[in-house]
Amino acid sequence: MRFPSLAPRLAMQAVSVAALADLLEPGMRVFVAGSSNEPRALVAALRERPAAARGVTFLQFPLPGLNRTDFAALHAQANMVAFFLTPHLRDSYAMGRIQFVPMHMRDVFDYLRTERLDVALVQVARDAAGELRLGPNADFHDAVLSSASLVIAELNQALPAPAGAPRVDAAAIDYLIESDCGPVAFAAPAVDEAAAAIAGHVADLVRDGDCVQTGIGAIPAAILAALENKNDLGWHGGLLDDGGMALIERGVLTGAAKTYLPKRHVTAMALGSAELYDELARRPDVLLLGADVTHETRVIANIDNFVSINSAVEVDLHGQANAEVVAGRQISGPGGAVDFMRGARMSKGGRSIIAMTATARGGSISRIVNRVALVTAPRTDVDMVVTEFGVAHLRGASEQARAEALIAIAHPNFRDQLSDELKEYT
Repeated sequence: MRFPSLAPRLAMQAVSVAALADLLEPGMRVFVAGSSNEPRALVAALRERPAAARGVTFLQFPLPGLNRTDFAALHAQANMVAFFLTPHLRDSYAMGRIQFVPMHMRDVFDYLRTERLDVALVQVARDAAGELRLGPNADFHDAVLSSASLVIAELNQALPAPAGAPRVDAAAIDYLIESDCGPVAFAAPAVDEAAAAIAGHVADLVRDGDCVQTGIGAIPAAILAALENKNDLGWHGGLLDDGGMALIERGVLTGAAKTYLPKRHVTAMALGSAELYDELARRPDVLLLGADVTHETRVIANIDNFVSINSAVEVDLHGQANAEVVAGRQISGPGGAVDFMRGARMSKGGRSIIAMTATARGGSISRIVNRVALVTAPRTDVDMVVTEFGVAHLRGASEQARAEALIAIAHPNFRDQLSDELKEYT
């Protein structure tokens, strides 16, 4: 239901950035696109006129290090629903101003499709032919457009639209606000010795013709670099960065063996350098699709030899993975890893891999533990765990064998302790 002042428009109306504050009213639920497609000029306008946030509930799936606005902090009567926690949301979350909803990415899509959304703030751009397309993140776009009563789009004139991003019908936009923000640059992480060692182990588990998925960070970057000698790999994931694009350009990622959208590289979002976005504008074979496709287990299960490669905060001796809690504190969320892990386990020839360093905090804490603080992925979703000390093969292994395999890839300083703890419950 639209608010009276927001009656349907016969045509898309161009307005100024400053007008955004006049379009919001108390009681509204406002979705803000996240990651690399956050409408930054619209967000900046809210920060400049925080009174517009009074009584408004904002919804976002923020990405750490990229989406830095705590919408609940804009006004004493503002609130926020977050599907992922970041350091910038820590204070409001502690005060109870942020409702954290723990959901896998695929479930977030359905939540946003069925929940009431009064306003959606999104970002669009023009492609080389002048057509209006979504920016470099399509994860929840279709869900939001189907449920939002009012769509306010920021047309970023300095952003080259990805050639494989969804086209946007101007009739779906109520208000259009132009900006000149350019793309969001995200620096490639530094790869250390441990990440390189992990990458070598993971590369040995990937075969020619496999379809892979990775996350973001030093270990995924190292893994992608380690795959440069593979042949005809496919790509179907939640995020494509410079490392993945480099493999496409080198002819390593061809998609020739994919059983779903062959010769197409599928991702929900793209994130990286300015060069990455420029290349996306020239690559219609890189498809940005919604989480109802990229994270749909039934889709992934029909991709033969699908290899999911994700990380975790810690893994216990059962093979359970915690990816979101540290020292009793919620630091992130389930994200999309389990969607891919389950699809990989159902895929013919598929494998679900967790890759992580054996220790944290300068080697003072083992990441192979007796019991995880919270279970993000149950033991039945994990096939292999990889650290710099090797690979623990868990699929089909007994409880005792699983625990022993995990102890063997823990840091040597913690193996005796873990063995003693294992004896206590076996």
